[in-house]
Order: sequence, then structure tokens, then C-alpha cells
Amino acid sequence: MSEELLDLVGQRLVIGLAGPHLRAEDVALFRDTRAGGLILYRRNFDGPEQLTSLLGSLEDALGRRLLVTTDNEGGRVIMLGRATTVFPDNLAVAAAGEETLAARQGTIEGRELRRLGVDLNFAPVLDVLTERYSPNIGIRSYGKDPKLVASFGVARIRAMQRAGLSACAKHFPGKGHSPLDAHLRLPTIDSTWDDMRLVHLVPFVEAIAAGVDAVMTSHPVYRNLDRSGVPATFSRRLVTDLLRGDLGFRGVIVSDDLEMGAVSEISTVGEATVRAAAAGHDLLLVCHTEPAQREAATALLDAYRAGVLPRRELEAAVERVRRLRARRTTRFTGGPPAAERDAWTAAAAVAARAVTVLAPGPPDLKRALNGEVAVVFPRFSDLASRITIEPEIAAEQTYVTEAFGRAGIVPRIALVGIEPSPEEIDRAAALAAAGDVTVLFLYDAHLHTSNRALLDAVQARARRAAVVLLRDPYDRALLSPGTFGITAYGWRRCQLDAVIARLCHA
Repeated sequence: MSEELLDLVGQRLVIGLAGPHLRAEDVALFRDTRAGGLILYRRNFDGPEQLTSLLGSLEDALGRRLLVTTDNEGGRVIMLGRATTVFPDNLAVAAAGEETLAARQGTIEGRELRRLGVDLNFAPVLDVLTERYSPNIGIRSYGKDPKLVASFGVARIRAMQRAGLSACAKHFPGKGHSPLDAHLRLPTIDSTWDDMRLVHLVPFVEAIAAGVDAVMTSHPVYRNLDRSGVPATFSRRLVTDLLRGDLGFRGVIVSDDLEMGAVSEISTVGEATVRAAAAGHDLLLVCHTEPAQREAATALLDAYRAGVLPRRELEAAVERVRRLRARRTTRFTGGPPAAERDAWTAAAAVAARAVTVLAPGPPDLKRALNGEVAVVFPRFSDLASRITIEPEIAAEQTYVTEAFGRAGIVPRIALVGIEPSPEEIDRAAALAAAGDVTVLFLYDAHLHTSNRALLDAVQARARRAAVVLLRDPYDRALLSPGTFGITAYGWRRCQLDAVIARLCHA
């Protein structure tokens, strides 16, 4: 009975590994916890051959099939970047204006991820933006119109699942208006039931009706939805009563990572795992550290042994997970890992259609580009330890030279930090003063005082300024009269290519 219980409990756990190569400690961790799921991060990926070897070796050592998952949202959230096509962020896809583009993305990522052995993709984001700034969602969302978010999200979900990859709608019941990043702090959202039903729940209702395989919940406290004041992750009112009951979802309910700061602020990981299970989650994510993963497994097992959690709910959850895993009978499908033949063309088409002029600027801007052009560009390579950076973009000087060179422009370039130093700001301003036109690639001046200082210094010194807003378009309000403002709603290579082409040829 104890072994059977241990097996059942383990099927609820999705855990991560420390690195790209299988160690004896990794095998021991999966054997001891009986974890049924693996989440892949950048740290686990050195290339397709290494990844397929890692998955094969782990499953061979365990003698059982795992549920392999990853985060492949597109845009800034990409884990397996050198084996998948990097599409623009969701906000760009929606700005491109055609649901068929979202569907094409779903088909491509479904085929590419199945070749890599992935079963479940924690995407798409179905959070709806509002006028309230969202520090963690932003361009990850399809936008402010709940019907548009629903239609684009459902198009992608259906295509992804037709291609053999399970999709996961997130972050239920909607946190596009969260005032804090749950990775770091515990947010509180004051929306009423009317707000949620009219706006934030709409895409999830549509995704459920379309047959999405999984739904991931979120960590904020929704104090008008659950008067107990617990985060949605721990709320039986939101997970079991609303999602499973009122909305009739019969698929797999997934927690967000239980090692996030929003959770650790109020709970140990062991307690959080038990509370998330009690709320009604089927899969419990503990993504990063072995001590936390072992603590979660022990706490969950102890709760079932003591009768704190009911056995019948455990068995029902495991059966839902089993059905999800059984949809794929082999680890890899579709042949050796490779990008789809027309995938880059599809991503580039989205990016080109999404480019949006936010401020018209001077009428002679294009003529000025025939003169001395100064370009101020961030060192995206500084972010490589935290997120996937495409190798072309990491070679910033070469990228800028070649991208402008395609239009016959030989730019003078100043590279600056993601949060530039005073010396870098002074150097950029001096370069701007010497040019006929300055193109500033701006990274979140509304969030970082250093980038606001960079923007102000360049606008004050440049004869003519064009500013490319690289992430959320909120920096538009900071542009001076006469500054040209443009965005592609993100800064992946296809988006930068598109916005530079628009600048040089419009």
C-alpha cells in the first residue's frame, strides 16, 4: 500500500533538473520522489542531440515514461531556442491582425517540440491586459480585448494540439492586471466577479470549450473572489468550485511553480504543495531545487498517509494525468529535431505586420537616414544568463551593422547596457549630437531610471531622433514632440529586422 501510494503521489509532481547532462543524483531524485513529470529549462538544453540523449537516458534509467513539459510561449519566454523557431511575442501576433498567424505558430511549435520529445507546452498566455500596468505579462498577452485574446489563443491551442502537442492556457483566472510580478512578490488583485466574468475569464471559457488539454492557475490573491484571502493557487473556491465545477473543465489543472517568491513569501514549499493539491490541482510544479522537490514530495506523501488529503481525489487527479500522458505513445515524433521548412518565413511575416508607428516624428526622417546615422543599441548579451538570446542578437555590433547595411546605411554605433551607466549615456548623447539622425533602441524607460535618462539625453542632443520601443509600448508617453516612435512589440531577431526595415524603407 505504501509503495502504491508513493507511486500515485509522485505522478502529481513535475520537477526540473539542475543541468544538461544526466547525473546519478538526478536518477535518484526521480526514483525517490517517483516524480511523473519533467520541466525543461534553458539550463537543460545544449542542443537537440544532447536533449534527446538526456530524455532517453533518464527514462531508460527509470524504466517508465515521464510527462515532459516546457515553457515555449514565443517572444521573450523560450527555453529550447536553438531547436525551435522563435516567434514574436503574443502582443505582436495580435497586432499582426490575423488568427491564421497564431494558428500557424501553433502548428509549427507543435511539430518542432514533439520532435524534441516534449508532451506538454505551458502556453499560450491568455491573460487580458487592462489600463493598469502589468509588470510581468505585458507583451506576453494578446492584448486588452478579451474576445481577441480568446480568438487568437484558441486558434493557437487548436493548431498546437492537432500537431500532437498538449497546450496549457494560463494564468487562470487571469492576471493581466496584476500589480506585481509573482516570480518575486505576492500580488493582490481587487477585481470583482463582474470584472472577471466580463474580461479576464472570457479567454479561459473559450479555451475550455475548444478542448484545451491543461489550464495553469496563478499565484495572486483575488480578495473579492475568495474572501479567505489565500492566493488562487491555494483557493478551492477558484480551482475546484470555479474551474472544475462552474466552468466544467475536465482536463489537467496545473499549478504555477511553487518555488516562486509569491508562494515562499507566505508558505514553505512543502506546505504549499499540500495546499495546492487540496485546492484541486492535478500537477504540482516544483521546478528548480532538489531540496524543495524532496520537501514537496515528502509533505504530499505525509498528507495522504495522515488522511489530511482524500485518497479518492488523488486517484482522480492521477487518472487525468495518465490520460494526458497516454495521448502520446512514443517519446519523439515527426523525425529528427529540425525547424519547420517555412517557419522563419512565418515568424518574419508576423513581425513585419506587427510593426506600428506610435509617433510620426519629423517629415524629413527618411531623407536624414541618407546622412550620418547614429544607432544606440542595448547589449542583449548581458541578459544571456537569464533568458534565451538569439546568437545573432548577442553579437550586437555585427547585427546592427548588417541590418542597417542591407539598406545601404553605415551606422555609427554605441552599445549600452540593458540598464546603461552614466558613462554610456554620455557617450550615446555625444554620438547623437554628431549625427544627422539617431536611432535609439529603448528598453523600458518607464521602469528603469537609467533608460529614462538615456532617452532624455538622446532626445536633448539629437538633431532628429527615432526611438524603437523594444518591449511594452508604455514608453510612448515619454517621447518628446517631434521624436519618431515605432515598435514591433518585442525584440526577437525577426522583430528587430522588421522594425529596421520599416525605418529604412518607409
